Amino acid sequence: MSGGSPCFARHEDTDARLGTPLCLDCYDHDAQAVWNLTAGELWRRTTIAINRYIHRLATARGIPDIPVTSPRTGKTRWVSPVRLSFGKAAEMQRRGVVHFHAIIRLDGRDPDDPDAIVPAPPQLDAADLVAAVDHAAATVGFTTADHPARPSGWPITWGTQVLTKVITVAGRGEVTDAQVAAYLAKYATKSTEVTGHASNRLTGDTVDIYADPAGSHAERLIDACWMLGTPRDWRRLRRWAHMLGFGGHFLTKSRRYSITFALLRNQRVVFRRAQTSGPQEAAAGTEPTTLVVNFLQFVGAGWHTTADALLANASAAMAREHQDAAREYLQTLVA
Repeated sequence: MSGGSPCFARHEDTDARLGTPLCLDCYDHDAQAVWNLTAGELWRRTTIAINRYIHRLATARGIPDIPVTSPRTGKTRWVSPVRLSFGKAAEMQRRGVVHFHAIIRLDGRDPDDPDAIVPAPPQLDAADLVAAVDHAAATVGFTTADHPARPSGWPITWGTQVLTKVITVAGRGEVTDAQVAAYLAKYATKSTEVTGHASNRLTGDTVDIYADPAGSHAERLIDACWMLGTPRDWRRLRRWAHMLGFGGHFLTKSRRYSITFALLRNQRVVFRRAQTSGPQEAAAGTEPTTLVVNFLQFVGAGWHTTADALLANASAAMAREHQDAAREYLQTLVA
């Protein structure tokens, strides 16, 4: 929304106006580029704030710290009786703003086994975790370093579109690692294709192809990244101009989060295959179907590039020569 008036019209998914400000000249592309660049730092500070909130709540409710002895040094230290684990996927929205999907888990802590997953103390529940996340999203923020284009820096905070909810499973059972991986894999992408832009890392020779201060929304964002990235301390904006300023990891998780990156990658493959070639999702209230991704789809004939054709023809020629040599050798033995 831009220019002071919202748009209430419904648009088709193919409408080029989706993801574009109502007034391109009024929009602050510099601020959006800087937000994308610093979103990772904002997330880091938010996780710290959530941890501190939960730990303060545990103390206020009389949950004592527990002693943990280091197996390497033998020293004992007192730590919080609860532990938070985070899994986050970054998704680029059509409007060119990076969007985070995160799953946060509240566990207890086993003093004898740091890697053990134990329930959180009964004094804390999911509602407390929701309150911690909402509080952090509303209060965490910082101001960037000074920039010649903005001597006072840019304020970096979360917006109002923060949705926090408790994950539940229909019927009986617990939330499994595979379900968590499937959820994160659905959003785990670092592509800007949805914005209409796709390129490799830009250089001084190629940036003018994609950047235009009077062009489309994505072109203006790339131009903002390139121009703001001139000072030495802001070079990361140029490095990540092809990503509209976002240079963070598309997928991060806590060290002791039980799901692995391999599981996430596998779930991502399944999601993408089902999205492009699988059956449509069943409507609400209908019986779920079993998805079997095992059918083939014709995508074309011939070689994609001249180099592929040359390699194939060379391999075929070598195979024929090998067969001829073997045939001649056998004929010599028979003679």
